[in-house]
Amino acid sequence: MSSNKRKVLIFQGGWDGHQPVECAELFAGKLGERGFVVEVADRLAVLDDAERLKTFDLIVPLWTMGTISPQQEQNLVETVIGGVGVAGFHGGMGDAFRGAINYQWMTGGQFLCHPDGIKDYTIRIVNHDDPITRGIPDFKVRSEQYYMLVDPRNEVLAVTTHQSVSAPWTNGVEMPFVWKKVHGAGRVFYSACGHQCHEFTDYPEQLEITLRGMEWAAR
Repeated sequence: MSSNKRKVLIFQGGWDGHQPVECAELFAGKLGERGFVVEVADRLAVLDDAERLKTFDLIVPLWTMGTISPQQEQNLVETVIGGVGVAGFHGGMGDAFRGAINYQWMTGGQFLCHPDGIKDYTIRIVNHDDPITRGIPDFKVRSEQYYMLVDPRNEVLAVTTHQSVSAPWTNGVEMPFVWKKVHGAGRVFYSACGHQCHEFTDYPEQLEITLRGMEWAAR
């Protein structure tokens, strides 16, 4: 029965360049196929009701940049600390609400730049035993290569090595790219992959890791 299925809230919006509408539609469908009941919201007002947020098992932010109110930030973060999972990818979770420090602490990382823009690079799996990455080989992508500030508590699942013309001082830096962690009682999953929606079709490994991470994070 649907009442026994885990519930997901996706809230989408912010900068259109990351195609939040298209990504929300894709993941609503894919999570539905995996047995979740999914609600999609296009207003941050969905974060105003702290009690309702607690009824979800997973929250997926797809909101690049933008501004969150202090109360909305508190409601979201305390919901996760209380045990609701949060999972997302690229700028929709890792470059959201740049002034919201407690949000960033929860997510485990914050976008700084993507030297050289769209380019070819490799995602290297560093934990082959975790259920999120098990059986998935290293894979190449053509996308933005995020350079981020990251929480040392993150359990890193995959990395990428920076090589750049515009920021050569970053060459050789091994950057955490996919991680999981706990924040209070809530599970947190993040992948820096996913600049635009088509990447999840172009790179099935990327899609599978992201879906597995969402399943893991869900309460």
